[in-house]
Amino acid sequence: MTVSEAARPRTGGTTATVCVSAGRAAQELTLKRGEFDLALHLGLIGTEPAKGGTRPRVRQEEIDRLRALPGFPESLREQVRTAGTAEGATLLGVSPVRFTGLARIGCVSPVAFYLNRYRAVVWLYLVDELIGFAAREPDLIAGKSPVGMRTMLEAGTDWRARNWRSRRIDRLLGRAQDPWARAALQASALDPVQLAEVVEDPYERAYLARMQPEAALGRPGSVSGREAMTRLMLADDPDEILWRRVNLTLELERARELRPAPRPGYDPVLRPAPDRPAPGRPVLHGPGRLTGRAPGRPDVRRSGAGRGLLARIGLRRPARTDR
Repeated sequence: MTVSEAARPRTGGTTATVCVSAGRAAQELTLKRGEFDLALHLGLIGTEPAKGGTRPRVRQEEIDRLRALPGFPESLREQVRTAGTAEGATLLGVSPVRFTGLARIGCVSPVAFYLNRYRAVVWLYLVDELIGFAAREPDLIAGKSPVGMRTMLEAGTDWRARNWRSRRIDRLLGRAQDPWARAALQASALDPVQLAEVVEDPYERAYLARMQPEAALGRPGSVSGREAMTRLMLADDPDEILWRRVNLTLELERARELRPAPRPGYDPVLRPAPDRPAPGRPVLHGPGRLTGRAPGRPDVRRSGAGRGLLARIGLRRPARTDR
């Protein structure tokens, strides 16, 4: 009897619908823990919503669907295959220095990371995306580096962490329906000082903290490693900070319309959550992912946020600095 067959309880001759733990699902799909986590993040594996801070569970029928795909399990593994700088440079046929430069200016964006023994961040890139980039941009692979690229690198440009944060938050927003959960995702990129300036109510800040998503793709092995990961999660550029503050303000307005944050002795009456953001008040999407272009500033007037939004979030537009 296979693992899948053993996991299916039978009642009256029929197969009941069951869910299995993440560990069991990874075993049945023959994926390593890191590969399974990345497949979940990329939306390759459907899951049941997590409850009470537990890890998502996977329906047995979803596992059976994936196992029935042509080429399983290699076809699934190829979709989550990653490469570090050395392997990525080999795939593109460039030096590690050239590859790092391409990543720093945003031509390729990391999808995950880990901390090595020296607690340095090691970025990982999807192999499929690297191959696609090489096919689209052969001029950036061969020959002398363009002047614009050299200028950006000489100015110290490094968008790897910023682009990783942006693609992570955007993917999680695509699956989040509850406005408080969406606000928590925006808040996850702000440090406590920035967050307190936007969200003055301590009960709202506590609620956002409880609604925070799972830890990032990367596993620290020590207290110092967790501290390094925490720093990596936070926006550290004035444009990026402004972007997250504006989006947090917009999401908070929707969340407060749905229900107030819980307070001691008060049980708010819930109203149905909207299926999608209200028309005319879109959430601004993350800037400059995988394009190699400079991340733009959010255009508050065009976003539908209305006049005075920057004043509401307690922040003046930062002066542009040379990159």
